[in-house]
Amino acid sequence: MIVAIDGPSGTGKSSTSKAVAAQLGLSYLDTGAQYRAMTWWMITNGVDVSDPAAVATAAGKPVLVSGTDPAAPTITVDGADASGPIRTQEVTSKVSAVSAVPEVRTVVTELQRSIASAAGKGIVVEGRDIGTTVLPDADVKVFLTASPEARAARRSGELKGKEATDVAATKDALAKRDAADSGRKTSPLAKAGDAVEVDTTDLTLQQVIECVVTLVEEKRAAR
Repeated sequence: MIVAIDGPSGTGKSSTSKAVAAQLGLSYLDTGAQYRAMTWWMITNGVDVSDPAAVATAAGKPVLVSGTDPAAPTITVDGADASGPIRTQEVTSKVSAVSAVPEVRTVVTELQRSIASAAGKGIVVEGRDIGTTVLPDADVKVFLTASPEARAARRSGELKGKEATDVAATKDALAKRDAADSGRKTSPLAKAGDAVEVDTTDLTLQQVIECVVTLVEEKRAAR
C-alpha cells in the first residue's frame, strides 16, 4: 500500500502523514527533508546554490539515508544526523533553488522510489510531486490545501521558539515558496489528476487524519 500525500507548506502534510502511517502500521517518508538535506550539504560544502551548474555537478556526492519509522523519522547526510540543521531559515530560503535543479531531482527521486519499493507493509510518502512524478501509480493520492492565512498561522506557530516570525512575513515567504515550487520546469508542485483534494483550513488535524485513513481503508477493502 503506497499512499502519496502532496501539497504546499503549512497544509498539515507532515503531521497528517506521520499519524496516518503510525495508525495503519506503514512506513513514512518525508521527501522534503531529503531536499533540505541536499541543500544543507551544498551550503556546508561551499557550493554556490544560486549556480544551477555547480549544484548539478555536486548532486551525486552526498549520501542521504532516511529512517522511515513514523514515530521517529531520521535523516543523515554522509553518516551525520541532519534532522536539526536542515530546519534552519538558511536552508528553508535556499531549498527551492536547489530542488529545482533537474540533476538533484533525478538523484532524490531515484532514492525515494527505492525506499518506497523496499517498504514491506507499505509506506506514506509526503512531498510536492509524489503523486505526479515520483510514485504516479500510488494506491492512494491525497492533495492537501489550506487558505494562505491558515497556512501562515500554522507555520508561524511552528517557528516560534526557534526562529520567531510574524504571520504576515510567513505568509509572504510561503507565497514565494509556492511560486518557486509550482513554477519550476522539473516536477513542479501540482495536484495529480486522480488525487483527492482535502482543504484543511477549517479541519482539525484529527479530522484530516481520519479522512486520509478512511480513503486508505476503502482502497484496501476494494482490493
